[in-house]
Amino acid sequence: MGTEGSTVLEPVWRGLPQLGHSSVSGSATCALPPRFDAVKSARDFTRETLQRWRLEGEFDTVALVVSELVTNALRHGLTPRGTTPELTSPVRLDLMRWAARLVCAVRDPSGAPPETTANNCTEFVDFTAESGRGLCLVESFSDGWGWHPLTGMMRGKVVWALFRIAPA
Repeated sequence: MGTEGSTVLEPVWRGLPQLGHSSVSGSATCALPPRFDAVKSARDFTRETLQRWRLEGEFDTVALVVSELVTNALRHGLTPRGTTPELTSPVRLDLMRWAARLVCAVRDPSGAPPETTANNCTEFVDFTAESGRGLCLVESFSDGWGWHPLTGMMRGKVVWALFRIAPA
């Protein structure tokens, strides 16, 4: 992940002081192209990474959340082709592991905050809608999530989800 990871996930450290970035036991990053088939690539990358970390049992839940975060980044974090040079900044998936926690973070070039269509995730009105439930799924399946805008040379935002996992 390089030096970028520490900057991207700084707000996660503030919320979880026992998880210093020096205690990370594993990290992996994947640049994703601005195409919707990147969601499958993100799931495949997640599967391979979790297998390498011997966390195969976490795959279904983590993959669902990764799929939602990447889909949102592609759908809402990119501008239409040809209108801005920001499309050269790819959507990026970072996975970080500690002894008992896993964080997945998705970066996109938009600084706009993520939005849910429901006032709160327990009040779905239309269960048949094809969109608008992604962040509610993230909230339901992760142990916490959040987002923050990036500053400096890295523009855009990071949306992250945290999972508690059984210690190795």
